[in-house]
Amino acid sequence: MIRLGVMAKINLKVNGSPHTVEVDPSTPLLYVLRNDLDLHGPKFGCGLGQCGACTVIINGTAVRSCVTPTSSVKSEITTLEGLAHNGQLHPLQQAWIDEQVPQCGFCQNGQIMTAKAMLDKNPHPTDAQIREGMNGTLCRCMSYNRIQSAIKKASSKTAGKVAA
Repeated sequence: MIRLGVMAKINLKVNGSPHTVEVDPSTPLLYVLRNDLDLHGPKFGCGLGQCGACTVIINGTAVRSCVTPTSSVKSEITTLEGLAHNGQLHPLQQAWIDEQVPQCGFCQNGQIMTAKAMLDKNPHPTDAQIREGMNGTLCRCMSYNRIQSAIKKASSKTAGKVAA
């Protein structure tokens, strides 16, 4: 016998907008973001919270949405789609373009969102701090040097304004 989970109405604030979804409370946040809210920045990578492709920012912290139950989220969620404002790319997004970071592009959501959370806490990281802060956010194409260059570029341009 298959037992279906109990559905619940869950209120979320995503990229500044309120949303109410009706899902099983244990549903991974990633599924709600992609399937219910039609946000495709966060990607399904490993489903185990190990690769970082699904990263979003909750309460200033980079969080793996594939292993985060939707019902556990009580703070605003920021996805890649929420970084640009008024048609202006976020400094990290622009630095990614300037430094030609993406190859296949699959990990870029996780890379950018992890970098954003890191820069919000430390706007001027050293190279060692960038490597430490980005540790565990995987890139199959091995574009780590360009990722680091883009983060440095964004940190020099923002001078503490990354939290936008």
